[in-house]
Amino acid sequence: MNRIARRSAAMFLLVALLVGGLGFFVVECIMKGDSWVMTPGSPHVYNGTNIGCGTVTDRDGVLLLDTNDGRDYAQLEALRKATLHWLGDRYGYISAPAVAHYAQQMAGFDPVNGLYSYGGAGVTQLTLSSRIQLAALEAMGDRKGTVAVYDHRTGQILCAVSTPTYDPDDPPVIGEDNAQAYEGVYMNRFLKSAYVPGSIFKLVTAAAALEEIPGIREETFRCTASYDYPTDPVTCEYAHGEMSFDQALAQSCNCVFAGIVDRLGAQTLERYVRKYKVTERVSFDGVTTASGNFTVEDAGPDQIAWAGIGQHRDQIVPCAYLTFVGAIANGGVAAKPHIVSKVTCGTDVTYEASTQKGERIMSEQTAKALREMMRCAVVEKYGAENFPDLTVCAKSGTAQSDNKASNALFTGFVADEDLPLSFIVIVEEGGYGRQACVPVISSVLEVCREVLS
Repeated sequence: MNRIARRSAAMFLLVALLVGGLGFFVVECIMKGDSWVMTPGSPHVYNGTNIGCGTVTDRDGVLLLDTNDGRDYAQLEALRKATLHWLGDRYGYISAPAVAHYAQQMAGFDPVNGLYSYGGAGVTQLTLSSRIQLAALEAMGDRKGTVAVYDHRTGQILCAVSTPTYDPDDPPVIGEDNAQAYEGVYMNRFLKSAYVPGSIFKLVTAAAALEEIPGIREETFRCTASYDYPTDPVTCEYAHGEMSFDQALAQSCNCVFAGIVDRLGAQTLERYVRKYKVTERVSFDGVTTASGNFTVEDAGPDQIAWAGIGQHRDQIVPCAYLTFVGAIANGGVAAKPHIVSKVTCGTDVTYEASTQKGERIMSEQTAKALREMMRCAVVEKYGAENFPDLTVCAKSGTAQSDNKASNALFTGFVADEDLPLSFIVIVEEGGYGRQACVPVISSVLEVCREVLS
């Protein structure tokens, strides 16, 4: 009897362990099944490190990528190049984090049916416009940089092109003979490149001055081409003479802005850089950008002045700075950017984006004054005729770099109610912002108007 009892007890223990283990597995499967299936590299969901189920379209339903049987990109070569840095390539050299972020919604996993949509029902619709992407790619030509446009009221990114790029259906063999042409090709410059901003950073200094120095727009300033310090002077290319604050921004006068930085002080300027979030990372749709930089630690008075002008150690990331400009356009509060509009699985909408407002970073009064000043810059400096029938407000920049030609930058927005778009253009080694960037964004905005009309 004792032997039978011991055997029965052992059998009972084994059954209890089996039932307990099965119960634990069922609970874990229900709680964590989605993360198991959606783990990057899962052959049911991914092709290598990129999404491998369903299709991706632009805002108008144009097919950009079909992953149901391999990876079939858009039919048009130029469109394949224009969207490469958002869709990724076949080998995972360029990833597609924004699309992969919604893998579960795309694949349609649930604990009962598993991957019930596997086989092609999942569709991710992006906010990008194929026509605008193509216009931006064509306008950039063979130059390196980025062009981006977003709706500062809704947060939708209509265009974000990074160059250089290549055709994922015909990837280049990069060697010594063409390495320079493809330098940085695997990087999404809109998200991950940090640039010296040059004079577009004067928007930050101008905003701080508007909030800290009452009546500054009524003051008169004088530029003699040099603003002296005990060490090295801050200089302009020529003497601008007497001018208002609005004209100083339009003329991008370094001397006037050096004096304004002196009045603000380093700590105040640093405080406003933090308040405006121009160097912070931006996160959306599973994407996190690089961070910028602004520091005047151990800097002398002339270096602090150059920092307020957009040189010294300053660095901005295009996506974050575009959001800052969007806040100026939108009365001090910008919508957070996003690039995924909707995900459907079969007949179900498994994800749909909504507008998310950011924090208020400046007063409505300050934003309104900056809009007027930036409009003055377009009318007096960049040429309103370059933007026919559009009320464009903007600021250009030229960022010097060691042993290379200067980078050209241009940022701003359309102030018209029916076209609430903010933009940024960066042409590496492009020289002056007005000369290199204005033709690019002029052609892109014209297509924006056609697409959104």
